[in-house]
Amino acid sequence: DEAARRPFDLSAGGLLRVSLLRLSSEEHVAVLVMHHIVSDGWSMGVLIEEVAALYAAYVEGQESPLAELPVQYADYAVWQRDWLQGEVLEREVGYWREQLAGAPAVLELPADRARPPVQTFRGAREDIELSEGLGAALRELSRREGVTLFMTLLAGFQALLSRYTGQSDVVVGAPVAGRTHRETEGLIGLFVNTLALRTDLSGDPSFRELLGRAREVSLGGYAHQSVPFEKVVEELSPGRSLSHTPLFQVMLVLQNAPGGAMSLPGLELRAEGGQTGGAKFDLTLFFAEGAGGGLEAAIEYSTDLFEGGSVARLGRHLVSLLEG
Repeated sequence: DEAARRPFDLSAGGLLRVSLLRLSSEEHVAVLVMHHIVSDGWSMGVLIEEVAALYAAYVEGQESPLAELPVQYADYAVWQRDWLQGEVLEREVGYWREQLAGAPAVLELPADRARPPVQTFRGAREDIELSEGLGAALRELSRREGVTLFMTLLAGFQALLSRYTGQSDVVVGAPVAGRTHRETEGLIGLFVNTLALRTDLSGDPSFRELLGRAREVSLGGYAHQSVPFEKVVEELSPGRSLSHTPLFQVMLVLQNAPGGAMSLPGLELRAEGGQTGGAKFDLTLFFAEGAGGGLEAAIEYSTDLFEGGSVARLGRHLVSLLEG
């Protein structure tokens, strides 16, 4: 009916919209739109798990099985605001001020087109075909060298970027879950933060040496992750340009946050993929841990700068480097 096709707004600010599209008597599409200011990738897993639990209870006429939350997102926001000030703020920001001092303003990747004076954020996505067993091999390498899989992927990506640009000083952005307190693990909210990870690739290091540098940089970033990225930009006050993002223009994402089980009683569910047609940065390299321990990968790229063929070639070079 008409109500099933009309989106409804659950908040005054339009932060959440839900639509149910009836394609036939037995086929529907549920569309959920949430503003990033109220949720993050981890939140999606929490949301799916809770919807599944509520649906299973309600179809049986039972009450909600969900336990009362120990804290609310507002409690976390108040705690962060109270804690992150004075000497604590100066200490945390001081780390980033020292870590990023003198960093190159732009990573000069060879592009197919000149950088426009104003970034448009138009983009596309190119999937990367990873060889079978590469994920397991990278995990074994990581275990052997005492690093995480993310640190290994960071070292590989930065090595590739250094070869492409000829720069030995490479800054890559990376999201961090930001849920450093157990009480926040079951909350829906924006806890994710962005770290600017700067690695020195000078001296022609072996990959083992580069892994050690990536580990040190990552651990330092994790230890000072509580400063919101926008506060870091404000405090460091780098030269700003409408043509590129500040501090870094390339991002690495390893999607390994807990995911909710796509299962509801009496229903068959599947997730529908899609592309936004946008790109927040020049390049964003996505890795996702798939079923059975495999890795999936894709690159989101600015179509103002790159052709799809150039990005596909970069992806093949990355695979060759990681296999090596």
